Amino acid sequence: MSHSKNEEVETKEMDFKSMSSSRRYVHSARYLHKVGVPPKQNLFQEFKATVRETFLADDPLRPFKDQPRSRKFVLATQAIFPILEWGRSYSWGKFRGDLIAGLTIASLCIPQDIGYAKLAYLDPQYGLYSSFVPPLIYAFMGSSRDIAIGPVAVVSLLLGTMLSDELDPVQNKPEYLRLAFTATFFAGVTQATLGFLRLGFLIEFLSHAAIVGFMGGAAVTIALQQLKGLLGIKNFTKDTDIISVMKSVWSNVEHGWNWQTIVIGVSFLSFLLFAKYIGKRNKKFFWVPAIAPLISVVLSTFFVFITHAEKQGVVIVKHIEKGINPSSVNQIYFTGEYLVKGMRIGVIAGIIALTEAAAIGRTFAAMKDYQIDGNKEMVALGTMNIVGSMTSCYIATGSFSRSAVNFMAGCETAVSNIVMSCVVFLTLEFITPLFKYTPNAILAAIIISAVAGLLDFEAAILIWKIDKFDFLACMGAFLGTVFSSVEIGLLIAVIISFAKILLQVTRPRTAILGKLPGTTVYRNIQQYPEATKVPGILIIRVDSAIYFSNSSYVRERILRWLMDEEEQVKAECQSTIQFLIIEMSPVTDIDTSGIHALEELHGSLQKKNIQLILANPGPVVIEKLHASNFANLIGDDKIFLTVADAVSSCSPKPVQEQV
Repeated sequence: MSHSKNEEVETKEMDFKSMSSSRRYVHSARYLHKVGVPPKQNLFQEFKATVRETFLADDPLRPFKDQPRSRKFVLATQAIFPILEWGRSYSWGKFRGDLIAGLTIASLCIPQDIGYAKLAYLDPQYGLYSSFVPPLIYAFMGSSRDIAIGPVAVVSLLLGTMLSDELDPVQNKPEYLRLAFTATFFAGVTQATLGFLRLGFLIEFLSHAAIVGFMGGAAVTIALQQLKGLLGIKNFTKDTDIISVMKSVWSNVEHGWNWQTIVIGVSFLSFLLFAKYIGKRNKKFFWVPAIAPLISVVLSTFFVFITHAEKQGVVIVKHIEKGINPSSVNQIYFTGEYLVKGMRIGVIAGIIALTEAAAIGRTFAAMKDYQIDGNKEMVALGTMNIVGSMTSCYIATGSFSRSAVNFMAGCETAVSNIVMSCVVFLTLEFITPLFKYTPNAILAAIIISAVAGLLDFEAAILIWKIDKFDFLACMGAFLGTVFSSVEIGLLIAVIISFAKILLQVTRPRTAILGKLPGTTVYRNIQQYPEATKVPGILIIRVDSAIYFSNSSYVRERILRWLMDEEEQVKAECQSTIQFLIIEMSPVTDIDTSGIHALEELHGSLQKKNIQLILANPGPVVIEKLHASNFANLIGDDKIFLTVADAVSSCSPKPVQEQV
């Protein structure tokens, strides 16, 4: 009797467990969430949202919302001239920091400007002009607190190389100068236009790796060019590649080198490099490498003056025009054959200058934890170069060496640029005659020490460790610049950057997913070797949007995965593949070619008696799948929110057992 009752209780318990398990499964199946289709937008709303996200992603009009008209006018004025906003809270304490920083970078910029003007094959005063007007304009319109404006080595070399390909800077000096102003004008127009139209994202097509390689190659090229001044060579090649330069150097060993020039150049170059070493070792002595160039100029000029070394073959500056910038409006080519040439040179040089300034501005803004508006920066840089072209300046941009000194000297705002500009003004008005006996060798030494910092070996090593294709771009740009020319190096950098983008777009990554033990999570089996495949099911993830450029590849790659899996299943005598699940979480968009590829894939799978299942398509993708009728083609019941839901639908028994 007791035994009979126990059996009855056990039977009821088993029935209860069975019903409970069944209910759990039904409950699970009943509450499988379907993929939601977003509300349909009309064409105008969709276009408006796309344009806003593309060009107004930072929502620049937000401060104007719900503001009276008078306040909107004030905000608009402050947006154009940020100095009117932060100037209200400016204090004596901030001015003290800006004054010290401005004086420090002025001591660095004056000798550098004279040398950089020579890189562009211009007279020394044009380098000083470019550190007088442009920094004033930027101080009123720029949003970076730390960037120091003026001529830079890479842009000066690029401009000089491209201009000299069109005109001889000695035989056609007036025309060459006019073409330089024309290129500067169109560089400014390019920069301002990119900012005004909010197209700043276009400069991002030059990858960081390509820029590192290009800058390093330009640094080597600039240093090689300075061997003429450092060794006192008079007959020097105009080519910039390393082979031509070294041939020119060694062919002048017997009669072309001047030992007095070499003594001056090498001595002060050693001093400058030692000063940089001190500044690097101890940040408290940041001012040592900052004032070292000016000290070198003063000492070398005094030495040449008292010894009359110019009579022994030491080449000197001789004359720098006194006075501030004369107007050059009438010298810009607005018609004629040089107009197009000036536009071409200006656009290229302007984009390079913009790229350098953007990188510098972002770097120091991140250090001080404040935001800069990239588009406002472009408008500010463009405006200062447009005005500069009309006031005898050539292309100016942010200088990394000066900006670093500005930062270390404790600058607070862009007023440090105004202080530097005032010092340059005083130099132009009163001090330029004192540079008459400055030897070219010291200018060469200053430039070599300045560009040495552009060789970023640590960045190159890091690029090698992270991405070998990026390293290829880096070395391609570097070798192209060193062994050919700056233009070829830049072209290689752009080509490799675009090649990488095309490769990533046309050959997206795909992966086979497996189930992590004890979870319902499915991950790449290569990244997680412990993940197991589900018998009879192949799960593939596509890690990119599916467009016309990659749709055929995606379809073929999925079929290859399927073929490999079928061969493996057959060899191991496992159950055949009955379901192919595509994890579509990373697929952000799909076009008509992509949908057509899915239709072809569906047809191929039907011939193999394999069902196609989609997991978690995004809102844009699911909307297009329904609009194209592809969702009805495979069936709404074949589209799931997660891979786990899709697997449970394909194999309910294992799921029931797990529950």
